[in-house]
Amino acid sequence: MIDKKSIEESGHRGAHRPSRQETKSHLKTLVENSSVSRARNASRIVKYGAASFTRNIWLSIAATLVMTITLVILIITVFASLILNSTAETMREKIDITIFFTPGTSQEMLDAMKTEMSYDSNIRSIETADSKTEYATFVADNNDNTELLAALEDEDMYNLMLGTMQATMRIKVYDPNELDGIKNIVETSELFQANLDSEKQPTYDVNQTEIETINSWATIAKNGGLILGAVFLVISILVIFNTIRMAIFSRREEIYMMRLVGADGGFIRGPFLVEAQICGIISGVLATTIALVGFRFLGPKLSGYGIDVSTVSMLMESNLLVAAYGVMILIGIVVGSISARLAMQKYLK
Repeated sequence: MIDKKSIEESGHRGAHRPSRQETKSHLKTLVENSSVSRARNASRIVKYGAASFTRNIWLSIAATLVMTITLVILIITVFASLILNSTAETMREKIDITIFFTPGTSQEMLDAMKTEMSYDSNIRSIETADSKTEYATFVADNNDNTELLAALEDEDMYNLMLGTMQATMRIKVYDPNELDGIKNIVETSELFQANLDSEKQPTYDVNQTEIETINSWATIAKNGGLILGAVFLVISILVIFNTIRMAIFSRREEIYMMRLVGADGGFIRGPFLVEAQICGIISGVLATTIALVGFRFLGPKLSGYGIDVSTVSMLMESNLLVAAYGVMILIGIVVGSISARLAMQKYLK
């Protein structure tokens, strides 16, 4: 009689147990299949998102245009701030305080006063010119005025002009708002007081008003640009929000069927997210291109009015331009993604 227990033990001994190598190979195959499946799902999500973008083309165009305007305002705000701050800094560097001395003040006396003035730590540089040097500068500045040059050839006229030319000291400073030290030297030094020209006062405040005006413009441009940018940002979020809402509404039966066959939430939400991100990518490219073309056209004209556009010019002509495109595209993607997620959270249930 055959023992049942012996048969079962014999069967267990004869069963094949997979080796460790076979187990590792099986797990590797599962992982590879899983990776292929994820890649396939990702490609389908991108495909469906692009199809949804073209399906709602007019809403997509409206959302893209509004976001483009938002990003253009953002770029203009940054450019205006850079240009105005750079212009103000350039003007600060060009500012010189001119102190006028009586005609005929000797160069030795000017050098002595220069030495006394140089003790102020706010001074960047000092240049002096006696009456003869100022006269030569005047002639050079009027070199195209033949009638004036002919009149100056007369010795009496020469002596008359030379007798009216004040000697000067031109001072460049690091901080034009800190002039108390210079004023104190001019007002308290016996050497300065003995040689100052009574008819022309030192130009302490020349150009300071212009700098303050430019600084105020920079502040207005920055604040105004941020306000406009915030307004259009809200508008673009609302437009993309409604675009995704309409897309969800038009595909509600399709979404229902996808859920019935077991599609997960990520696969359902993915196309709507891709659709919004496509709007962001196109808007980023368009906004940066518009800003670049606009600056190429307006930059030379602004420069002709004495506005310093060198900072933005260097940005446009360097590798940072690629980074600018990348940043604007990234901002567009983030705005689109936020809008899409808000719409899906409310309507995709």
